[in-house]
Amino acid sequence: MADIVFHNTLGGHDEIFVPLHPGQVKMYTCGPTVYDFAHIGNFRTFVFQDILRRFLRSHGFEVIQVTNLTDVDDRIIAKAAEAGVDLRDYTAKYIDAFLADRRILAMEAPEYMVRATDHIEDMVQLIEQLTAKGFTYNSEGSIYFRISQFHDYGRLTNLDTAGIKAGARVDVDRYDKADARDFALWKAPKKGEFFWNTRIGPGRPGWHIECSAMAMKYLGETLDIHSGGVDLAFPHHENEIAQSEAATGKPFVRYWLHAEHLLVNSEKMSKSAGNFYTLRDLLQKGNKPSALRFLLASVPYRRQLNFTEDGLQQAASSVERLRNFTARLNSGKFPEGISALSEGAERARQDFDHGLEDDLNTAQALAAVFDLVREANAAMDHGDFRQGDVAAVRRTLDSFETIFAVLHDDDEEKLRSIGMEKHASGPSDAEIEALIAARQAARKVRDFAKADRIRDELANQGIVLEDSKDGVIRWKRK
Repeated sequence: MADIVFHNTLGGHDEIFVPLHPGQVKMYTCGPTVYDFAHIGNFRTFVFQDILRRFLRSHGFEVIQVTNLTDVDDRIIAKAAEAGVDLRDYTAKYIDAFLADRRILAMEAPEYMVRATDHIEDMVQLIEQLTAKGFTYNSEGSIYFRISQFHDYGRLTNLDTAGIKAGARVDVDRYDKADARDFALWKAPKKGEFFWNTRIGPGRPGWHIECSAMAMKYLGETLDIHSGGVDLAFPHHENEIAQSEAATGKPFVRYWLHAEHLLVNSEKMSKSAGNFYTLRDLLQKGNKPSALRFLLASVPYRRQLNFTEDGLQQAASSVERLRNFTARLNSGKFPEGISALSEGAERARQDFDHGLEDDLNTAQALAAVFDLVREANAAMDHGDFRQGDVAAVRRTLDSFETIFAVLHDDDEEKLRSIGMEKHASGPSDAEIEALIAARQAARKVRDFAKADRIRDELANQGIVLEDSKDGVIRWKRK
């Protein structure tokens, strides 16, 4: 097995990945701020994190992953107040939707999915640690982190701290590098705002302290990997480093991985531009979950992904091509023996792994698999494929499926699981199999008129049957 190389944002270099504890990876992945439904740009990052997790596990690592749910921040407090409901009540539906969306996109569950509001005491304790070490000060009931006391502040994003005025403060959670100031660890409540009564006073946590407290609670003081979107590098991750390392005196994260932005038709996604999409929006347009996952995973995470209708259709065609080939491989009857294609399949599997070992280069990994599919289809067409080749090709497909998770045709079931039956493009798999069995029974008793009616019924529902020469019936959805 070759070395695994990741591009570490901290330092800006490609580095060989060596976890702190052999065989185990402790990883924190930034989840959503649940003030609304997660959009497709969010899921570009979340799918990358799932590919990362699956890849590490496929290489034999025990992965301990924590994903946070930010269920308290400036936006959530404002929206909950506007709706006149409790924070937990306001965020509950968005959390439920996010978890369902993860399942629809075939994302593995992390070991810990944690809500910020369940960890207020952990945040208070961390702020107390920082206060005891002289890194904080109070102002009008809020507690701020004094960045001038942390001399390495800004090293993740190469921030020039020379022009930062000592004592200048910023109260909002999100801001630009030009506005770098002492940031809020604990915010005094404004009139009518939700707050907690704690030992450090009434208020609620700043956004940045939430992730530090939860990450270190479950993973310890030093993490192997911390990942998120590139937009989180500053100020969020920069501030996480400062407050965590100030508290412990130890490195907080060894490898920082950041996913680039998703564009829509080469433009930044925004509601004002009319190109803002949640996952549900795209499913309601008739797109399949598998096509969306494939597209989001197909572009290496450090490259911008340009999301287009053409790209989505190409992704759907790619998934269909892979599924058709898998069905052909599994149901075909080939001459006995073995051919040079077995060696080619093993090389493809190795090339697939090498692509992912090179900073999760999913494009290179996919190229290896599609080259194999093309060669194998050609060999089948010319009668050169042998039964002994099946196992080697299947091993490569298994390696692919372990990471990309699109070969199993369960799109219709996933749509039904979230109440999108009307967007499912036909009957369930079980209903299709039952009709095919009825058609086969009709053909056996030479009731060809009934067999043709069943075939037409399936065709009208978007199901195409393929009667192979060896008697095996394959089907697919249009």
